[in-house]
Amino acid sequence: MDYKLVIEQINQGNFEKVYFLHGEEPYFIDAITDAIVEHALEEHERDFNQTVVYGKDTEVQSLISTLREYPMMSERRIVILKEAQDLKKIEELEGYMESPSDTTIFVINYKYKSYDSRKKIMKSAAQNGIVYKSDKIPEYKLEQWISGYVKEKGFGITPKASILLAEFLGNDISKIVNELDKLEILVEKGTVINDVHIEENIGISKDYNMYELVNAISERDIHKANVIVDYFAHNPKAGSIIPITANIYSHFERLMRIHFLDNKSKEVIASTLKVHPFVAGKLLNSAKIYKPKKIATNIAILHEYDLKAKGVGDSSSTDGQLMKEMIYRLMH
Repeated sequence: MDYKLVIEQINQGNFEKVYFLHGEEPYFIDAITDAIVEHALEEHERDFNQTVVYGKDTEVQSLISTLREYPMMSERRIVILKEAQDLKKIEELEGYMESPSDTTIFVINYKYKSYDSRKKIMKSAAQNGIVYKSDKIPEYKLEQWISGYVKEKGFGITPKASILLAEFLGNDISKIVNELDKLEILVEKGTVINDVHIEENIGISKDYNMYELVNAISERDIHKANVIVDYFAHNPKAGSIIPITANIYSHFERLMRIHFLDNKSKEVIASTLKVHPFVAGKLLNSAKIYKPKKIATNIAILHEYDLKAKGVGDSSSTDGQLMKEMIYRLMH
C-alpha cells in the first residue's frame, strides 16, 4: 500500500487500532505518524491522551498496561512506540495485537530495517490494523519520485534539477523533502523549478557538481571536466573522489549495456536501464562516443583509482591529484 493512501484514510478520520510501520526509509514512517497525531486528537485532548514511549526505555508489560488505559474526556487515545527496533522482547506484544483496545491507536515506529513478516505478531497486527513496510526509493526512481512530490505541491521541476537533487542528496527522502519544502516558501506557486533555483536556494552549484562532471565525461568535453575537477580539488566538500568514481563507473556500466542492446531506441534504453527518457537520450549519445573496448579500459581505470583513493597502492597523492589523473586517462 502506498503511504499516501494510508495518510488519506487518516485524513478522512478512518483510524485503525494498530499501525505497525517498519522498514529502511524513515520518512514515510514519520509522515504516517505525523498524520495520526494531527488528526486523531484535538489539540486540547493531547495532554491526557497522547503517550510517546521509546523502545530502549520501556518494557513490554509496562507498555501493554499503558495501551489498555482508557481515554480521558476523549473518544480515543494514541500511544506511539518510537525506536521500536530497540524494544527487547517485542514479540511479547503479540497477545495485545490479537486483541487490541478499541479506544487506543497504537503506532509502532520500527525504523531502519524491516521486521520479519513471518512472525505471528505481524499477522495479528495486519488482522487488526495496518502493517506498512517503508522501503527506500531505488536510486533509479528518485528523479521520478521528486517530480511527483513537486507536482503534488503545485510546482514543476526540470529533469536536470531533479537529477541534481538526487545526485547531491542521494536517496535520503527526508533531506530531499526538507530542501523542496524550503523552495516551496521561496518560489511562487506554479513555478517550474530549474537548476538556477537549486543553486540559488539550496546551494548546489549548477556548474560544479557530480552530475555536470559525469555529463562532461559523457560528452568527452575535456576542458569542462578539468575545470570541474580543479574546482573539486580546491573545494573537497563539493565532491570527493570515492562517490565520484562510483558515479562515473555507473555511467560506463550503463554505456556497456547499451552497446549490447538489440534495440537502441531511447524508449528501450529508458525502460531497460530504468532511467528518465532525458537521461536515456544523453546515454545514447555517449555510447556513440565511447566504444566497448574503451569502456572496458575505463572500468579498469576506475577500479584502480578507487583502490588508490582508499590508500591501496598510493598513500601520498591527494584526492585532487588522483581525480585529475583519473579524468585524464578516462578521456584520452
